[in-house]
Amino acid sequence: MRLMKKIAFLFLCAVAAASCNDFLNLNPISQQGANGFYKGEYEMNQALAAVYGTLQSGDQYGSQNGYACFMELPSDNTYNLNTTQNGGRYADFDNFRVQPDNAAVAATWVSCFKTIANANIVIDRSNSPEVTLSATAKDQITGQAYFLRALTYFNMVRIWGNVPLLTSEVLNVNDAFNHTQSAPSDIYPVIIDDLEKAIQTLPESWPAADAGRATKGAALTLLGKVYLTLGDWGSAMTQFKSVIGKYSLLDNFADVFDVSKKNNAEIIFAVKFDKTAQGEGYPSSSDPMQSGNDVNNLPSKNLIALFNANPDDRKDATIIDAGALGIRNYKYHDTVGSNNGLGFDIIVLRYADVLLMAAEALNEQSYGGTEALGYLNEVRKRAHASEYSYSDLPNQAAFRDAVAKERRLELAFENHRWFDLVRTGKALDVVNANDGGSVLAVNAKAYQLLFPIPQSEIDASAHKLVPNEGYN
Repeated sequence: MRLMKKIAFLFLCAVAAASCNDFLNLNPISQQGANGFYKGEYEMNQALAAVYGTLQSGDQYGSQNGYACFMELPSDNTYNLNTTQNGGRYADFDNFRVQPDNAAVAATWVSCFKTIANANIVIDRSNSPEVTLSATAKDQITGQAYFLRALTYFNMVRIWGNVPLLTSEVLNVNDAFNHTQSAPSDIYPVIIDDLEKAIQTLPESWPAADAGRATKGAALTLLGKVYLTLGDWGSAMTQFKSVIGKYSLLDNFADVFDVSKKNNAEIIFAVKFDKTAQGEGYPSSSDPMQSGNDVNNLPSKNLIALFNANPDDRKDATIIDAGALGIRNYKYHDTVGSNNGLGFDIIVLRYADVLLMAAEALNEQSYGGTEALGYLNEVRKRAHASEYSYSDLPNQAAFRDAVAKERRLELAFENHRWFDLVRTGKALDVVNANDGGSVLAVNAKAYQLLFPIPQSEIDASAHKLVPNEGYN
């Protein structure tokens, strides 16, 4: 079964807990029809495909106008060239002018809750006595759904902070209007619990036909990143230790992103795209570069200067001079397929990220260990960058800065930079320096470390949902 296969009937059932336009604006469903569909492993795998499928949305990982707007564009990595008309909704992320009525904010909110709704259906139905599953199939199916729900809530809580916490299938349309927001302190335990369940049930790997499904390693890595975000260095390191050695860095940095080398030994989890299948390719015009005609998320002057000052293997594999189009993102590029899409996958978790997070966690616990330096240098060595010694990094702060710089060089355009800046308390200082990271002058405030709750959702909830501070 192709992992991302879209099945029309499936969406009538699996997306029944979310309307096309608004997760709070639900339509009644036929309970008898839904119960008649979910029978066994075949149907539950179809329902699971719908959860994966929502990640392909252009409002999440399926375009530079989805998560990249929240995770790269506000940072110093990228900028928006078009600040007028349709481009304005995206430029607002770059210039810290996002308001609750921003259409891109609302679209990503709705898409995220479609993922949550579909994951809840898979989890609840797999545990229903009406569905016949072997113990192994049940574990593997629910384990993937737990991972995908955790990934989505982790993204949401970092984007919005307080969001509704939905952990079961919505069966009654009236119930959808009764949800209020939960604080991150209530959401993170659910994320951690979901990932612990996924770790216990997911396999180390899948057969080639199922490549791209979530694995135990993906759940361990994501849980480590969650603990890193929470500042729990010891727990983060416990997870990373379980991953280190199970994956490996490719010899050639550019090969990580080569469309002919997908599912390579460095990839831990990626959102899959297939340009040979109708509707499964990464959306594109005729341009062979993913961002070739997109002015909404371009390499910033600041990032270009960083690569010019550190010209190792990663520069030419990350940015390219496209002539009249200017400097462009080159990590994700391909020729257009038979169905007018591109075939690269969008990487969510990879091994270099693990090594750099492990180096960071160890340094925060105790400066000076050879293990932390080894992880940092392993990434640099692969890029043919000079390796550090502790004389180069004479204290904890210097090591911390070296890791942050390395993460930027290594992981540019992979949706880490803004969250790295927020997590380390550097976001406001970096963006307000106005050092070639945006077209317009930026004067970001502390409340803008979170994005606004969509006004359309506040209105639909009869104001049970409340605005984030500063967006009143």
